[in-house]
Amino acid sequence: MKLISWNVNGIRAAIKKDFYQSLQAMATDVLCLQETKAQPDQVVEALADVNGYYLYTNSAVKKGYSGTAILSKKEPLSVYTDIGIEEHDQEGRVITAEFNDFFLVTVYTPNSGSELKRLSYRQRWDADFLSYIKELEQTKPVVVCGDLNVAHTEIDLARPKQNYNKSAGYMQEEIDGFDNLIKADFIDSFRYLKPEEIKYSWWSYRAGARGKNIGWRIDYFLTSKSLANSIQQVDILNEVMGSDHCPVQLELDAN
Repeated sequence: MKLISWNVNGIRAAIKKDFYQSLQAMATDVLCLQETKAQPDQVVEALADVNGYYLYTNSAVKKGYSGTAILSKKEPLSVYTDIGIEEHDQEGRVITAEFNDFFLVTVYTPNSGSELKRLSYRQRWDADFLSYIKELEQTKPVVVCGDLNVAHTEIDLARPKQNYNKSAGYMQEEIDGFDNLIKADFIDSFRYLKPEEIKYSWWSYRAGARGKNIGWRIDYFLTSKSLANSIQQVDILNEVMGSDHCPVQLELDAN
């Protein structure tokens, strides 16, 4: 089963930038999208020409902000939106799709902000989201994918020293949040198969960062430890354009 996650930075903008061609070329069983920046009817309209996929969306109360979606060739057993906590459930950040062998959770983790105004909120989010996926795991294994808005270690961003404890996405509090996922027996699938490979999934639009490959790895597939032996292949598809993020991929021996 091939799974792909992609922060499209606006689905309506993405479809004007070869989104359909990219989707066809990736030939994925499930595509999880973050930062759709659209209401459900707008997502449906934008993806009206996509054939062969079931579509599920979750949107923020605030229009043109945040939002997630799942496109799946196989109809999930069930689909849930949000995590059941009102403080967090205003921004359309989570969709959970249940398949035979696992729950697939796509998430657009809150950014702490350029002035770190949401850092304390981000810490509450990280703790509550971890509790949510651990509760799911009591039923069956969990796959988490999406823009987690954190580079975990020095190898995951081009300029760690300049950004550590200065920039959203590489604050110690955010790193601690990711560490807690690992301590809770979730596997960073890319590092599991490629412990030393340097590859990024997001680049600033400023100063030609993508052309210079001055990037960050902040988009992930995490899996329950019980799925470790099912991980077949992982990749970061940094040749795919159309957003400031590129897609990330996981192939699982699962249904």
